[in-house]
Amino acid sequence: MSSCAVPVAPAPPALKDLPKVAGDLKSELEGFSSSKLKNAETQEKIVLPSAEDVAQEKTHNALIAGVENFNSSSLKRTDTKEKIVLPNAQDLAAEKTEKALIEGIAKFDPAKLKHTETQEKNPLPDKDAVQQEKTHQNLLSGVEHFDKTTMKHAQTSEKIILPNTEVIEQEKAQSNLLSGIENFDSTKLKHAETQEKNPLPTKEVIDQEKSA
Repeated sequence: MSSCAVPVAPAPPALKDLPKVAGDLKSELEGFSSSKLKNAETQEKIVLPSAEDVAQEKTHNALIAGVENFNSSSLKRTDTKEKIVLPNAQDLAAEKTEKALIEGIAKFDPAKLKHTETQEKNPLPDKDAVQQEKTHQNLLSGVEHFDKTTMKHAQTSEKIILPNTEVIEQEKAQSNLLSGIENFDSTKLKHAETQEKNPLPTKEVIDQEKSA
């Protein structure tokens, strides 16, 4: 465990460096009596390190001592071997191909090229396409250059067709029927009894049904 250094007390400040005290506070300090102070005992507490702190300190000191006192003569000489990995057959073939390609591009002779003439082909449209284009152009030209002054004024006449006699008679009959239904007086109806008749079959009908 390392020893603790005792701090050196600082030198007392000069009189000119001391802070100035207010007048009222100065009078209180001058009239202060030390006999009024109470006796107090000062207890000095020394905190001892724990077992973990002691173990860490020992490990740290042993590590430092081992580094400082290390004897380099105890080291053994070793030779460093540098290993060079040779490329395989695929790497060599790929490298040869790349070199041949680069050499072919670098040593390329443009004088060996043959002269070629570029022919631009522009096929003409057939007769039907020309006729359709003309019709389309004429239609557009007629719409764009249409002269409104050549138009004639026209009046729109609204025709109202009156119904004939038969239609009028049908309308009257339908109106009378609707009026009769709406204005019908149910109090004028007479009471009537409904008789349900269920005639029994005759002997002949029964015999015919049995024979069937």
